[in-house]
Amino acid sequence: MATKVVLQLQFLTDANKKVRISVPTPVQPVDNTAVDKAMDLIVEKQLFAFAQGMIVKKIGAEQVETTSGSVG
Repeated sequence: MATKVVLQLQFLTDANKKVRISVPTPVQPVDNTAVDKAMDLIVEKQLFAFAQGMIVKKIGAEQVETTSGSVG
């Protein structure tokens, strides 16, 4: 079985739409303070543009783990 970990950063755009930025294989353990500061910087500098609009607010972050294995 293989386990993947992804850090999903969630934001709100100026069109009031939710968008996510996924960080594959984040350093463990995840430093909550560093993630918070990085998200603030993304909002402040408008580093990413999406079809849903420009990021204007951070919503939160979550670590997602998925496990997969072969069948049979």
